[in-house]
Amino acid sequence: MMKKYFVLAFALLALAACKEKEPCHPEWTYNSVVYEVNIRQFSPEGTFKGVEAQLPRLKDLGVDILWLMPMYEIGVVERKGSLGSYYAISDYTKVNPEFGTMEDFEQLLSAAHAMGFKVILDWVANQTAPDHVWMSEKPADFYERDAEGNAIWEYDWTDTRSLNYENREVWQAQDQAMRFWLEKGVDGFRCDAAGEVPADFWYGILPKLNEDYPDIYLLAEAERDNLADPQVTFDANYAWELHHLLNAISQGNKSVRDLKEYVARDAERFPREAFRLSFTSNHDENSWNGTEFERAGIYANACAVLCFTLPGTQPLIYTGQEIGLDRRLAFFEKDPIVDWRANEYTAFWKSLVDLKHRNPALAAGERGGELSWWEVPVPETVVAFSRETRDNQVIVIANFGKENYSPVFNLPGKSFTNHFTGEAIESPCELSLDPGDYIVITR
Repeated sequence: MMKKYFVLAFALLALAACKEKEPCHPEWTYNSVVYEVNIRQFSPEGTFKGVEAQLPRLKDLGVDILWLMPMYEIGVVERKGSLGSYYAISDYTKVNPEFGTMEDFEQLLSAAHAMGFKVILDWVANQTAPDHVWMSEKPADFYERDAEGNAIWEYDWTDTRSLNYENREVWQAQDQAMRFWLEKGVDGFRCDAAGEVPADFWYGILPKLNEDYPDIYLLAEAERDNLADPQVTFDANYAWELHHLLNAISQGNKSVRDLKEYVARDAERFPREAFRLSFTSNHDENSWNGTEFERAGIYANACAVLCFTLPGTQPLIYTGQEIGLDRRLAFFEKDPIVDWRANEYTAFWKSLVDLKHRNPALAAGERGGELSWWEVPVPETVVAFSRETRDNQVIVIANFGKENYSPVFNLPGKSFTNHFTGEAIESPCELSLDPGDYIVITR
């Protein structure tokens, strides 16, 4: 119990220091957009060089942070499928030869940095492959074991074995392995299943990592308020609840009232400084639950607009979304995207990234503008709000209903612009939004 009190007190003190000393996060993160790179499926070659060749396309898209899915050597024992899972790692300090050599990775990192990207790696701390080097190099209590002494796994992750975080040597080994990549110049980590790992571990290693590498970005695949202090643990947590809620609203199972309640509840639960990674797809959702079009139908783009504009959000684009990829990518096999030609989806996502970059009101964390819901009568199926800072206002209207919505836009002021068309909007005027339509108005 004393340990828990110590951790809480440490977090509160650090948060107070964050409020006194700006910024709470690396300066480059506040208006940034994350792009998740599925290396295996990113090109017919499925290699680091295949990713490097597409850096100019990603630069044109406008994204800022490239999150590389795990690119470490993976296990062979009990491998799933013919190629195995990226998340069953056999050595944290070697690259997967499927993707190329260490020199190839270093060249990709250098080329990305030269083009202005930040690069974060997918860190898998919860478990390793059964044939990880630690299984033979480390003592038996490095892993969780059953009564018979067999290393165990969680869920259906039969190609992994769970690390034992009661052993502080595991902490040290993880810390050293993360530093190995930070010394190579990576800009941070997306930490897989961060909520499955004891919070004490993150509190034990991340403050010193943040001190030694003050410009890194740390993203938790978790939705835990005790992992949301950027000065102690993570810059961002996943907004899983928002993701599932947007799917449910699109399917008619939840309402905009539920969204309003979520926004209020999330603001109470998480500190204002905390970033919330928002998304309509990622590798898990795409492969196991379907594309955004399967889950949200005609409302998929409206959901994406909300992921870029709701308070605290730091948006994510997953491999293929920028071309409207409408199929599930295989997880344990080669299943590459071969046609990356730009289309209307490319223009849509590019415009969303531009929206995030141009409007300070949409900054993540403590810098973003306050949200105000429209007070005029709005149907339960329509999302309508504004975000505003001193010199910037963003108004968002999205129709999740089954009928046309035609509100009268009547706000004082001049120089309103329809962000997606670039056209000036005169006030007052009548707008028209069909089911699935959205409009973002800026000033």
